[in-house]
Amino acid sequence: MVRDRASLHTSVAALAELEPAFASVIERHGHPEPRSSEPGAHTLLRTIVGQQVSVAAARAMWSKLEAAYGTPPDLAAILRASDEELRLAGLSRQKAGYARSLAQLVLSGELDLSALPADDEEAIELLTRIKGIGRWSAEIYLLFAEGRTDVWPAGDLAVQIEVGRLLGLPERPPEKLVRDIAERWRPHRGAAALLAWHSYNSAVL
Repeated sequence: MVRDRASLHTSVAALAELEPAFASVIERHGHPEPRSSEPGAHTLLRTIVGQQVSVAAARAMWSKLEAAYGTPPDLAAILRASDEELRLAGLSRQKAGYARSLAQLVLSGELDLSALPADDEEAIELLTRIKGIGRWSAEIYLLFAEGRTDVWPAGDLAVQIEVGRLLGLPERPPEKLVRDIAERWRPHRGAAALLAWHSYNSAVL
Protein backbone atom coordinates (compact mmCIF):
# COMPACT_ATOMS: atom_id res chain seq x y z
CA MET A 1 0.00 0.00 0.00
CA VAL A 2 1.29 3.48 -0.82
CA ARG A 3 -0.43 4.71 2.38
CA ASP A 4 1.76 2.50 4.62
CA ARG A 5 5.49 3.14 5.08
CA ALA A 6 6.57 -0.51 5.41
CA SER A 7 4.56 -1.72 2.42
CA LEU A 8 5.72 1.24 0.32
CA HIS A 9 9.36 0.48 1.14
CA THR A 10 8.82 -3.14 0.10
CA SER A 11 7.36 -2.05 -3.25
CA VAL A 12 10.10 0.53 -3.78
CA ALA A 13 12.78 -2.10 -3.12
CA ALA A 14 11.14 -4.42 -5.64
CA LEU A 15 11.02 -1.62 -8.22
CA ALA A 16 14.69 -0.85 -7.69
CA GLU A 17 15.43 -4.46 -8.68
CA LEU A 18 13.20 -4.22 -11.75
CA GLU A 19 14.26 -0.78 -12.98
CA PRO A 20 17.76 0.68 -12.47
CA ALA A 21 16.39 4.20 -13.03
CA PHE A 22 14.33 3.87 -9.87
CA ALA A 23 17.34 2.60 -7.94
CA SER A 24 19.10 5.82 -8.98
CA VAL A 25 16.19 7.91 -7.73
CA ILE A 26 16.46 6.27 -4.31
CA GLU A 27 20.23 6.81 -4.23
CA ARG A 28 19.86 10.51 -5.09
CA HIS A 29 16.70 11.48 -3.23
CA GLY A 30 15.93 8.71 -0.74
CA HIS A 31 12.59 7.00 -0.32
CA PRO A 32 9.30 8.78 -1.04
CA GLU A 33 6.95 9.37 1.85
CA PRO A 34 3.61 7.54 1.99
CA ARG A 35 0.59 9.56 0.95
CA SER A 36 -2.94 9.09 2.15
CA SER A 37 -6.37 10.66 2.14
CA GLU A 38 -9.56 9.60 3.84
CA PRO A 39 -11.73 7.19 1.85
CA GLY A 40 -15.27 8.36 1.18
CA ALA A 41 -17.42 10.86 -0.63
CA HIS A 42 -15.95 13.95 1.03
CA THR A 43 -12.53 13.24 -0.52
CA LEU A 44 -14.11 13.03 -3.98
CA LEU A 45 -16.09 16.19 -3.24
CA ARG A 46 -12.84 17.96 -2.32
CA THR A 47 -11.41 16.78 -5.63
CA ILE A 48 -14.34 18.37 -7.45
CA VAL A 49 -14.01 21.61 -5.47
CA GLY A 50 -10.28 21.82 -6.18
CA GLN A 51 -10.44 21.34 -9.93
CA GLN A 52 -8.86 24.09 -12.05
CA VAL A 53 -8.29 26.48 -9.14
CA SER A 54 -5.30 27.29 -6.95
CA VAL A 55 -4.73 25.51 -3.65
CA ALA A 56 -5.63 28.69 -1.77
CA ALA A 57 -8.85 29.16 -3.75
CA ALA A 58 -9.80 25.49 -3.20
CA ARG A 59 -9.31 25.86 0.56
CA ALA A 60 -11.46 28.98 0.62
CA MET A 61 -14.21 27.28 -1.38
CA TRP A 62 -14.12 24.21 0.86
CA SER A 63 -14.39 26.37 3.97
CA LYS A 64 -17.49 28.07 2.54
CA LEU A 65 -19.01 24.72 1.63
CA GLU A 66 -18.41 23.36 5.14
CA ALA A 67 -19.84 26.51 6.69
CA ALA A 68 -23.02 26.04 4.66
CA TYR A 69 -23.40 22.24 4.74
CA GLY A 70 -21.41 20.91 7.69
CA THR A 71 -18.14 19.06 8.23
CA PRO A 72 -17.99 17.02 6.13
CA PRO A 73 -20.64 18.56 3.87
CA ASP A 74 -24.06 16.86 4.00
CA LEU A 75 -24.61 15.18 0.63
CA ALA A 76 -28.39 15.08 1.05
CA ALA A 77 -28.48 18.83 1.64
CA ILE A 78 -26.24 19.43 -1.37
CA LEU A 79 -28.54 17.32 -3.52
CA ARG A 80 -31.55 19.42 -2.45
CA ALA A 81 -29.80 22.77 -2.87
CA SER A 82 -30.42 25.12 -5.77
CA ASP A 83 -27.66 26.40 -8.04
CA GLU A 84 -27.92 29.78 -6.30
CA GLU A 85 -27.55 28.24 -2.85
CA LEU A 86 -24.51 26.26 -3.96
CA ARG A 87 -23.07 29.34 -5.65
CA LEU A 88 -23.31 31.20 -2.36
CA ALA A 89 -21.46 28.25 -0.80
CA GLY A 90 -18.63 28.67 -3.29
CA LEU A 91 -19.53 26.29 -6.13
CA SER A 92 -19.86 27.32 -9.76
CA ARG A 93 -22.85 26.02 -11.71
CA GLN A 94 -20.64 23.33 -13.26
CA LYS A 95 -19.18 22.19 -9.93
CA ALA A 96 -22.64 22.24 -8.39
CA GLY A 97 -23.70 19.75 -11.05
CA TYR A 98 -20.69 17.58 -10.31
CA ALA A 99 -21.40 17.69 -6.56
CA ARG A 100 -25.02 16.68 -7.16
CA SER A 101 -23.88 13.81 -9.39
CA LEU A 102 -21.66 12.50 -6.59
CA ALA A 103 -24.39 12.93 -4.00
CA GLN A 104 -27.02 11.20 -6.14
CA LEU A 105 -24.84 8.19 -6.92
CA VAL A 106 -23.76 7.73 -3.30
CA LEU A 107 -27.15 8.33 -1.68
CA SER A 108 -28.94 6.06 -4.14
CA GLY A 109 -26.49 3.25 -3.39
CA GLU A 110 -25.42 3.02 -7.01
CA LEU A 111 -21.90 3.92 -5.88
CA ASP A 112 -20.80 2.22 -2.65
CA LEU A 113 -17.43 3.73 -1.80
CA SER A 114 -16.96 1.26 1.05
CA ALA A 115 -17.15 -1.69 -1.36
CA LEU A 116 -15.56 -0.73 -4.66
CA PRO A 117 -14.60 -3.68 -6.89
CA ALA A 118 -11.20 -5.19 -6.17
CA ASP A 119 -10.40 -4.98 -9.89
CA ASP A 120 -8.87 -1.54 -10.45
CA GLU A 121 -10.39 -1.02 -13.90
CA GLU A 122 -13.85 -1.90 -12.64
CA ALA A 123 -13.41 0.52 -9.73
CA ILE A 124 -12.26 3.27 -12.09
CA GLU A 125 -15.28 2.67 -14.32
CA LEU A 126 -17.61 3.13 -11.35
CA LEU A 127 -15.86 6.24 -10.05
CA THR A 128 -15.89 7.92 -13.45
CA ARG A 129 -19.69 7.72 -13.49
CA ILE A 130 -19.48 10.76 -11.24
CA LYS A 131 -19.65 13.85 -13.42
CA GLY A 132 -16.39 15.74 -13.11
CA ILE A 133 -14.37 12.71 -12.01
CA GLY A 134 -12.18 11.52 -14.86
CA ARG A 135 -9.76 8.65 -15.02
CA TRP A 136 -6.90 10.57 -13.39
CA SER A 137 -9.04 11.65 -10.43
CA ALA A 138 -10.33 8.10 -10.01
CA GLU A 139 -6.78 6.71 -10.07
CA ILE A 140 -5.59 9.24 -7.50
CA TYR A 141 -8.50 8.32 -5.24
CA LEU A 142 -7.69 4.61 -5.48
CA LEU A 143 -4.00 5.28 -4.81
CA PHE A 144 -4.30 7.56 -1.80
CA ALA A 145 -7.72 6.86 -0.30
CA GLU A 146 -7.61 3.08 -0.74
CA GLY A 147 -3.85 2.55 -0.94
CA ARG A 148 -4.04 0.29 -3.97
CA THR A 149 -0.60 -0.91 -4.96
CA ASP A 150 -0.83 -1.21 -8.73
CA VAL A 151 -2.81 1.84 -9.86
CA TRP A 152 -0.83 3.74 -12.48
CA PRO A 153 -1.84 7.35 -13.33
CA ALA A 154 -0.17 7.37 -16.73
CA GLY A 155 -2.05 10.50 -17.78
CA ASP A 156 -0.34 12.58 -15.09
CA LEU A 157 1.92 15.19 -16.68
CA ALA A 158 4.64 14.98 -14.03
CA VAL A 159 4.69 11.17 -14.27
CA GLN A 160 5.06 11.39 -18.05
CA ILE A 161 7.84 13.98 -17.81
CA GLU A 162 9.78 12.07 -15.18
CA VAL A 163 9.40 8.64 -16.77
CA GLY A 164 10.73 10.11 -19.99
CA ARG A 165 13.64 11.79 -18.21
CA LEU A 166 14.55 8.81 -16.05
CA LEU A 167 14.54 6.44 -19.01
CA GLY A 168 16.44 8.83 -21.27
CA LEU A 169 13.67 9.25 -23.83
CA PRO A 170 14.10 12.12 -26.32
CA GLU A 171 10.74 13.72 -25.47
CA ARG A 172 7.86 13.39 -23.03
CA PRO A 173 6.17 10.05 -23.75
CA PRO A 174 2.41 10.03 -24.39
CA GLU A 175 0.03 8.31 -22.01
CA LYS A 176 -0.23 5.08 -24.01
CA LEU A 177 3.54 4.64 -24.11
CA VAL A 178 3.80 5.38 -20.37
CA ARG A 179 1.19 2.68 -19.72
CA ASP A 180 3.06 0.22 -21.94
CA ILE A 181 6.42 0.97 -20.31
CA ALA A 182 4.99 0.40 -16.84
CA GLU A 183 3.70 -3.08 -17.57
CA ARG A 184 7.02 -4.50 -16.42
CA TRP A 185 6.62 -2.73 -13.07
CA ARG A 186 3.49 -4.64 -12.06
CA PRO A 187 2.31 -5.11 -9.32
CA HIS A 188 4.14 -2.07 -7.92
CA ARG A 189 3.03 0.71 -10.26
CA GLY A 190 1.52 2.76 -7.43
CA ALA A 191 4.96 2.98 -5.83
CA ALA A 192 6.41 3.76 -9.27
CA ALA A 193 4.10 6.79 -9.44
CA LEU A 194 5.29 7.97 -6.02
CA LEU A 195 8.91 7.53 -7.08
CA ALA A 196 8.28 9.49 -10.28
CA TRP A 197 6.65 12.34 -8.35
CA HIS A 198 9.40 12.19 -5.72
CA SER A 199 12.08 12.51 -8.39
CA TYR A 200 10.19 15.23 -10.29
CA ASN A 201 9.63 17.35 -7.17
CA SER A 202 13.22 16.88 -6.01
CA ALA A 203 14.50 17.99 -9.41
CA VAL A 204 12.30 21.10 -9.31
CA LEU A 205 13.51 22.14 -5.84
